[in-house]
Amino acid sequence: MPPSYIPRRAPGHRAATLRGLHCQLTQWSGRDPQPLVLLHGFMDTGDTFQFFVDAMPDERSFIAPDWRGFGRSGWAAGGYWFPDYFGDLDALLDELGLTSPVTLVGHSMGGNIAMMYAGLRPERVRAVVNIEGFGLQRTVPQQAPERYREWLRQLRDPPANPVFPSAHALSKLLQRRHPRLPAERAAFIADAWTEPAAGSGVRLRFDPAHKLVNPILYRREEAEECWRAIAAPVLLVLGGASTHLQWVEDESLPEQLSHIVRRMETGRIADASHMVHHEQPEQLAQLVESFLQRLPAA
Repeated sequence: MPPSYIPRRAPGHRAATLRGLHCQLTQWSGRDPQPLVLLHGFMDTGDTFQFFVDAMPDERSFIAPDWRGFGRSGWAAGGYWFPDYFGDLDALLDELGLTSPVTLVGHSMGGNIAMMYAGLRPERVRAVVNIEGFGLQRTVPQQAPERYREWLRQLRDPPANPVFPSAHALSKLLQRRHPRLPAERAAFIADAWTEPAAGSGVRLRFDPAHKLVNPILYRREEAEECWRAIAAPVLLVLGGASTHLQWVEDESLPEQLSHIVRRMETGRIADASHMVHHEQPEQLAQLVESFLQRLPAA
């Protein structure tokens, strides 16, 4: 079994209660009193921004929540609805006493949350780094009946939490799915994502209720109206080998976003798939730091 990645900057952990639910926070302290807020994607955790943090200058400070129902944060008894993430982020900034506008760095789902929040609360956001967060596939009303039927079926037969023989087995699976991922990083991610399962093996640290389909269709037009309200500069980061644009069925989406978001620039990392912050953290850090250096003084 290969050794796990050894962090260059040791993380700290603390707990917070956000809107009545336990939230796990991972933080890396630097000389800058205003931390960058790191927002992880679906099935990920705040811990795995470690590689990106290690590649950034030491003066930068960071804080990364585990979203509700992921990692070491609490599970929501009533299920999961996307607007809850906006409420949790709003409450997190209050909890941390961050009264000055903050910089949000979000990957995938976290990038979508950052973009929406920046449009909903423009006065609270200084800048956004959106890593491969493009929204979801467009829908049409004709899809609604089958979507509701599928949701009802899943309520009767809810999805289960995957169990693996060991964290090492998961790390090998991650490497097969993401060939650019070094073995030591895969081991680190597998450790962050798992906990002992009942009986034997390990299970993923997430509430399987996240896998229930949303009975309410995604309406991109509403998301775009929120994006139009963004006042902060935005850096959109694309993985050159990512297939995520194919998944949302819109290869022209980055160009469309440039017409919707007023102050957006795009950066591409050639040898990276969707998991940019895992595969190419050094190149990502260079793009992000260059973007931050060009921001107007706070």
